[in-house]
Amino acid sequence: MSLAESPAAAAPRRKRSPVITAEASDGPGRPAALLAWYDRHRRVLPWRPPAGAAADPYAVWLSEIMLQQTTVRAVGPYFEKFLARWPTAKALGDASLDDVLRMWAGLGYYSRARNLHACAVAVATQHGGRFPDTEDGLRALPGVGPYTAAAIAAIAFGRQTMPVDGNIERVVSRLYAVEDEMPKAKPRIQELARTLLGPARAGDSAQALMDLGATICTPKKPACALCPLDDGCAARLRGDAETFPRKAPKKTGALRRGAAFVVIRGDAILLRSREAKGLLGGMTEVPNSEWLAGYSDAAARAQAPKLAGVTRWHRKAGHVSHVFTHFPLELVVYTAQAPAGTRAPKGMRWEKIATLAGEALPNLMRKVIAHALD
Repeated sequence: MSLAESPAAAAPRRKRSPVITAEASDGPGRPAALLAWYDRHRRVLPWRPPAGAAADPYAVWLSEIMLQQTTVRAVGPYFEKFLARWPTAKALGDASLDDVLRMWAGLGYYSRARNLHACAVAVATQHGGRFPDTEDGLRALPGVGPYTAAAIAAIAFGRQTMPVDGNIERVVSRLYAVEDEMPKAKPRIQELARTLLGPARAGDSAQALMDLGATICTPKKPACALCPLDDGCAARLRGDAETFPRKAPKKTGALRRGAAFVVIRGDAILLRSREAKGLLGGMTEVPNSEWLAGYSDAAARAQAPKLAGVTRWHRKAGHVSHVFTHFPLELVVYTAQAPAGTRAPKGMRWEKIATLAGEALPNLMRKVIAHALD
């Protein structure tokens, strides 16, 4: 019998109340329903073991650090490259920070890469290469905050805790119609998320909510009819699921501007490394001026690198745009040719253009170089 022919399908849907409270929508069967859905629909991810297999704490940690403010699709190839080159925390801790930054280049938010390396060093030197199995122990590691500690504790060690990422925030805020704006709503969402933990399989409960947010309870046009928690969802019953979680108006920083200086010597380009701390810390770049809201072309030009034999700079038409978390940036690009044998200024170096793919260049600098060489 087809679904359309079945008595259940033919029966009219019961009319529901347009308003439901968090308490009224609470249901003891939710954790079980969530896990049953997960067992049927769990995503296949590079860092996720087969059903019933134990998770590798190193793989869980590596994926969670990479997934911060980044999509699953972007992280997949990086995760597999890192795991192939450094299969254990000790191997990663033994690597140089420069090598880690090179491998990370293009994934963005480079402080994560520095914290990743520092954490691997700490695990290798202070914990014998094994991750602590409690939230408190995990939080003591460099770069591991409350969410990451809870995720590793639940997924890798089965600890009875609920990590709350963006997907889970969305699911829970809709399920209970949490009216407070983010980030004020976070403690309440954290509290409500714990109600979705069953007596066992804490890691699967967390991953089920993550998958539910990623595939069903999406930011736009959620597929509510396919959701295992649909019947008691407060936002679904109200008809305004897409408005959750509530968000305060986004603040955008003032536009900053600067100049980048691309110097070519034969088949090589002039590069330098940024300071270890701060924005893009430790990454490779072409020389550039300060990035300021009150940009002055003359002041920026005065910060061009000084090289023997380089007397003329050519300004390329247009500019390179980039958006950081707190401000947008525009860089004008100047190019120059250096004679053979020209020595690099102090703190700078010549690198072959053909090997730039292996450099720890952030996307901004790759765009600058592409613009210069166009």
